[in-house]
Amino acid sequence: MSSLSDLINLDLSETTTEKIIAEYIWIGGSGMDIRSKARTLSGPVSDPSKLPKWNYDGSSTNQAPGEDSEVILYPQAIFRDPFRRGNNILVICDAYTPAGEPIPSNKRHNAAKIFSQSEVAAEEPWFGIEQEYTLLQKDTNWPLGWPIGGYPGPQGPYYCGIGADKAYGRDIVDAHYKACIFAGINISGINAEVMPGQWEFQVGPAVGISAGDEVWAARFILERITEIAGVIVSFDPKPIPGDWNGAGAHTNYSTKSMRSNGGYEIIKKAIQKLGLRHKEHIAAYGEGNERRLTGKHETADINNFAWGVANRGASVRVGRDTEKEGKGYFEDRRPASNMDPYVVTSMIAETTILWKP
Repeated sequence: MSSLSDLINLDLSETTTEKIIAEYIWIGGSGMDIRSKARTLSGPVSDPSKLPKWNYDGSSTNQAPGEDSEVILYPQAIFRDPFRRGNNILVICDAYTPAGEPIPSNKRHNAAKIFSQSEVAAEEPWFGIEQEYTLLQKDTNWPLGWPIGGYPGPQGPYYCGIGADKAYGRDIVDAHYKACIFAGINISGINAEVMPGQWEFQVGPAVGISAGDEVWAARFILERITEIAGVIVSFDPKPIPGDWNGAGAHTNYSTKSMRSNGGYEIIKKAIQKLGLRHKEHIAAYGEGNERRLTGKHETADINNFAWGVANRGASVRVGRDTEKEGKGYFEDRRPASNMDPYVVTSMIAETTILWKP
């Protein structure tokens, strides 16, 4: 008699069927709720344009009225499925009306328009996104490893720490790391963060729109793994008030010009542009970010824009290697952990490449 785990782990490629399972993934009405459903396909697919469009009930995701609830999914990016494995796939989609118009919560559509502009494409914008998150105990919504209703020792030993009294949830984090590599996501690293129970993974470097696709795919995989583990993942930018670090999504960025000789001058001009549009960027960088950007805990004050070399208390940080070599990249430290990567990456590109002050 097969066990449930045996059936879950069935490898369809070992049978005579060519059929595969495609998990269609999209973003719900809140902008952070990830939704998905699966369908059977007649055979393996590696090109999203070869996948069929699909639909769902938008009235159940706060994306359409009940009397006209059909929303259409357009497949945009494919990743290998680390849960079903074999030839099965994860499909990142965006959402449209039946008439072909992007629905208001579809942020990918506008981002793709920006990244497809010739001036932007010629600059080959690279992004590296540092996604911080907090693991919570399911029944209490209190950070993993923290005493119920109480607090651990103060911050200090937890950042990149090891040991049962410092690192909480490493099995989840490592499972996520390997699953992302299996999926084909360009995940470049992980580490424990300053607040206990908080972790970070990095995606990139990724070019243009693919950065958003890969972050959303990585978030989906993390949500699924924590579901299996019976733990909640929070992307709240300040999950615990008080003298505890918040959670951000620091966004590292460079263009072809910045990576070339003389690029440091291009970087400084780009940072100046970001400063001129500070309020517009902050408004788009994540809900509740004002609770995180206080000027403390390695942040700049939300109302002020400042940049510096190796300064983690600045809005934008330039690395010492970039300053020394006269070219490279910079880090926008303002985005919150719950930011939409499509919005943030495309807005940075638009401001630094297309916008004329």
